Amino acid sequence: MTETEAGEPTPQTCLQVAHEAAELAVAAADEAMNAVCRSRSGNAARLEQVMHVTHREATEAEGYAARAQQWATDPEMPDSALNYCARGAVDHAVRAQAAAGVEVTAVALRTALERKLTPQEHAERESQQRREEAEQEATERAATGMDSENRHLAATNVYLAKGIVPALGWTAGHVRVLEAAETGRLYWLDGKARQAAEHGVWSGGRRISRERTQDLRAAGFLVAVDAADGVSVLALTPMGQVALELARLYPAGLHESDKAAYEARYARVAKRYKRMDDKKAAARRLPALAGGTVRRYRRPVTLIEQEARAAREAAEQWEDEGGYCPGVETPRPAPGTYTAPARAAAVTENLPAEEPQNQVVLRWSFAPDTDRKPSAPVRDEAASVQARSRGRQRTRATAGAAPRRTRGTSAGWGQETLF
Repeated sequence: MTETEAGEPTPQTCLQVAHEAAELAVAAADEAMNAVCRSRSGNAARLEQVMHVTHREATEAEGYAARAQQWATDPEMPDSALNYCARGAVDHAVRAQAAAGVEVTAVALRTALERKLTPQEHAERESQQRREEAEQEATERAATGMDSENRHLAATNVYLAKGIVPALGWTAGHVRVLEAAETGRLYWLDGKARQAAEHGVWSGGRRISRERTQDLRAAGFLVAVDAADGVSVLALTPMGQVALELARLYPAGLHESDKAAYEARYARVAKRYKRMDDKKAAARRLPALAGGTVRRYRRPVTLIEQEARAAREAAEQWEDEGGYCPGVETPRPAPGTYTAPARAAAVTENLPAEEPQNQVVLRWSFAPDTDRKPSAPVRDEAASVQARSRGRQRTRATAGAAPRRTRGTSAGWGQETLF
């Protein structure tokens, strides 16, 4: 036997469950046979039918138990084979008991076949599941060139196209007109539509259906932009771009001919009008896309487009933050200047020493909290001389008079002030 996988019961458990299920099925068959022996003539036919059904289910259960016993000794058989036999024996035992009309106790055997996983087995199963998901994601990315979000968006657009494209009443010719406009070379001149061979050269080129071009322009899928010499360049509108993308996603919704497309449009508008002329005129017009459809459609972005956009955004951010100047090497700071203390020390060392000059100390002659009016401050020449002496501390002897130190709102008036 091979190694048991996580979540599967052991071989011994499978054998035991298979034998118990077979015994329960045989007991149910015996009970049905005893019921036939005790029965009367009135219900003997029904009981015999029940006995045969029960006997058949019991025989199947014993067969599953015998195969489980045989496969247990075969080294080439996997453990899942024993699990299969045990579950089959339990199912037949349940049906045998139900047919015999006895209590269905075989259902409890199914819980024995559901072994709980250990924490290590849980971790291994989750790791295996993540590896499988990663491999599946890598395969789908290689096939579609899109991540999971954009793949879901593409599937949503396909579902949207299946409901929108048939209602447009288009043929493949309408799509070709829009594809010519998408190149930027579709122009209108002298009542004719052509696709220029080169961009900006509005002469000659391949002829495009005049009627389809006019219908698409009248419906709002194309817009005319005036160019030189009376040339009108036809470009796609946002609604035209969305309609073209939807038609590409679901080409089966296009009609085979202009006649079939007209009949489809006529069938859609016939109930809206009473007069035949109004019906025909409405069928000749191409229906426009609803505004909600244009807003709902979102074009998926491939992985290559995402990388290009990320590189472009990184370059724009680099330019906004200062940018790179071609041909000029980016300066690098010298060693030792990367830290703030080192930069502060270098700046402080280069500063010249400044000494106070011509400082005058003014002292108010009284506190402002008295009733007297404040007078002009008195110049203190001694204090000014002391301020000019560098490195000496102010003392009461050199100041001439002890400065008044108070607290509260008048503290600033009693102290000396340097101007």
